[in-house]
Amino acid sequence: MKRDPPQPPSDGGEHPSGRPQEKGSSPAEDAPPKSPLWIFGYGSLVWRPDFEFTSRKVGYIRGYSRRFWQGDTFHRGSEKMPGRVVTLLEDYDGCTWGVAYELHGDQIAASLKYLNMREAVLGGYDTKLVKFHPQDKEGGEPLLALVYIATPQNPSYLGPASEEDIAAQIIVSSGRSGHNIEYLLRLADFMRYCCPQVEDEHLFSIEEALISILPCLYHGEESLVEE
Repeated sequence: MKRDPPQPPSDGGEHPSGRPQEKGSSPAEDAPPKSPLWIFGYGSLVWRPDFEFTSRKVGYIRGYSRRFWQGDTFHRGSEKMPGRVVTLLEDYDGCTWGVAYELHGDQIAASLKYLNMREAVLGGYDTKLVKFHPQDKEGGEPLLALVYIATPQNPSYLGPASEEDIAAQIIVSSGRSGHNIEYLLRLADFMRYCCPQVEDEHLFSIEEALISILPCLYHGEESLVEE
């Protein structure tokens, strides 16, 4: 399967190390968001934000690890066959790479309305403020960004499973936004092309397991046709 590489907005940077930063609390719902507002995406938002923004930066947040532990019965799965998408797990030594989007003025209200439906209502995610570190050394100081996180309390949360089991579930799942395989491969492509210095073991292990399963499915269907 040939995939076009994502276009990184900047290059350079080193894999971060050290202690995680203090994590912020959820923004007050009754307070108007200040401009600019930054949104941090670590799943499908890295390649398909679907909202207007002023600028974007590749970078990372500390204190979280990305895991395919959230179920999806709408975008990448169905009620009968839920897909697997990523959420963030609090992890003292963790680090998650993604993209931060800068919003100004009218972009803020429109984007939050869209994201609250896409991530919160349909996805089961809550919001937090986190400290985002730009990859580009000239990208400025760390900044606060809004991030959507699915917790174990939401009804679609699936929790941990082996890489092989997650890959097997992804292979058979699709939803209104496309096949679950596309979601996994696009996220892996983003990390490979935009953050080549980072080894995301969880993500790449699931990708490897999926690639190893696909030929077995293909040959199995071929033998059924021959019979």
